[in-house]
This record gives sequence, C-alpha cells and structure tokens, in this order.
Amino acid sequence: MHFLLTRLGAATLVIALKSFIIFALIGLMPGDPVDLLMTANPDATPEDVVKLRSIYGVDQPIMARYFSWLLAALQGDLGFSRIQHRPVLDVVVPALGNTLMLTGTAFFISTAIALTLGTVAALCPGRWQDKAINLLAYCGISLPGFWLGLLLIYVFAVKLGLLPAGGMPRAGEAHPAWAYIVLPLATLVTVEIGGLTRYTRAAVLEVIGQDYVRTAHAKGLSTWRVVIRHVLRNAMIPVVTIIALDFGHLLSGVTLIETMFGWRGMGRLIYESIMGNDYNLALVCLLTTTAMILLGSILADIAYAWLDPRIGLGDRR
Repeated sequence: MHFLLTRLGAATLVIALKSFIIFALIGLMPGDPVDLLMTANPDATPEDVVKLRSIYGVDQPIMARYFSWLLAALQGDLGFSRIQHRPVLDVVVPALGNTLMLTGTAFFISTAIALTLGTVAALCPGRWQDKAINLLAYCGISLPGFWLGLLLIYVFAVKLGLLPAGGMPRAGEAHPAWAYIVLPLATLVTVEIGGLTRYTRAAVLEVIGQDYVRTAHAKGLSTWRVVIRHVLRNAMIPVVTIIALDFGHLLSGVTLIETMFGWRGMGRLIYESIMGNDYNLALVCLLTTTAMILLGSILADIAYAWLDPRIGLGDRR
C-alpha cells in the first residue's frame, strides 16, 4: 500500500508538472482564441478584442491563467472545446474509449503473439523455426506504420472491397461494426510484434541455460511444463519492462494510425486540437495520454512483484 501511494503521488506530481509545461508552451504560441475569432469577423473593433480577451482571460499572465485553469479543473471543469463546441470532458471521454478499444486490443494481441513466437524461437535456436520467426520479427520492426496502413487500405479496401478504408461504425453502413477496426488493428499489431519477439527470445535463451532449469529437466518434468513454470516466469521480469514501454509507445504512436484510418480516438483528437489551436482540448488530451502511460508503469512494477516474490514493493527505491 505504501508503494502504491508513493507511486500515485509521484504520478500526480508528474502530471501537475507536465500540465504547467504544456500550458506554458501553448500560451507562448503565436495567436490565441481571440485572434482566431476575430479573423472570422471583419467587423470587430479593437474594443471588442479587448473585451473578449478579458472574458477569455488571455490578457492575464501565464501563471495567473494556469492557476485559474487548475482551480477549475480540480472542480471538474476542464474548459470548453472551441472546435467541437462542447465541454472538453464530453469530447475526451468517448475518444478515450475508442483509443482504449483499439490500442488495448492491439496491445493484448501483439503481446500474446510476441511472447509465443519469442519462446518458440528460443526453444529452437538455429533451426528453421527460429530463422522464420526472426525474419518475421525483422520485417515487423522494419515496416513503417503509415506505409503498412496505406498498403492494407489499398489491398483490402480499394482492390478487394472486403473492408472499409476507414471511419467509425455507423448505422446503415454496408460493413458490420467490427470491420472498421480490422485494418488499424492489423497495422498496430504488425508493427508492435517484432521488437517484443526479439526481446522475449533473448530473455528465454538466457534463462534456459540456468542450473535450476537443467535440474527441472533432470527431475523428469516435460519441456512445456518447465518452460511455463520455470523459464517464462523468470524470463518475463526484464520483458515486462519492454511491455510497459511498448504500451507507452503504442499510445504515443497511435496518432498517425487513427488519423490515417479516420478512427475517432485520442490520437486524432490531439492532432485536430493542435492544428485548430484548441488549447483546452489539446491540454486535456495530452495529460490523459500521460496518465495512461504512468498507469502502465505502475502496473509493470506490480507485475515484477507477482513474477518474483523476492521483489518486495515496499522495499523498492
């Protein structure tokens, strides 16, 4: 409990610090919401500009504006989205759900496949299985996500017409709802598998040569029982770190995939809010992504203690 409270406190401090940095950087950008409003109204007078700046609070110093935003955020008011014309919370929650559905599914599928392939490759070093899996892993590492996404769209949507090229499920569409997630999911899974497969293979190879593994074989245990009960449990300790990093990489890299496939998630929302100078929406989206990455790090630390009871959470520094 002490460990969790410490990590949650550190995560809160990181989010608070990042909120100030992002707010300050956005505040230093040229232009503000009032400038954008005035460009759409050529009849606006200088007095109107001054009045609007006072209403929106952009005439105040950055520190005063930040603490005003922070006080409102602590009370549940995250501001209003200029481009969406809705409260920020009403925009972020559905987008976060869509992103978690896409990235969460891709994360679990890619992790399960990579752990399986890496273990099989380590159990067959130098054989055709190992070479084939290594080739697939290198292909996955080398393929750019945007190129693979365009290729999948061209083949399965344009040429074959089996799947939609992008967008979100809507009533009355020719394709079923599940079809819209297939192409972006396949893209994310493919680009994420390679690196984790290589790390898993290296970790399993290192553990296989340990004395306690040879002892388990000498006791007459089957190969897969030794692998599951002794090899994987110890090999996963360093791999968990890579899995946590992959989760953060998946969240940060989903922006391009969501934009390419028209998936209404956090990645595309961040892109649209930054391009549209929607400061409130961009700030909340970036902080939400940060919180998800920090949560993945905390879960990784908990997994360390589960895999190896000798790692006490209360003793971690």
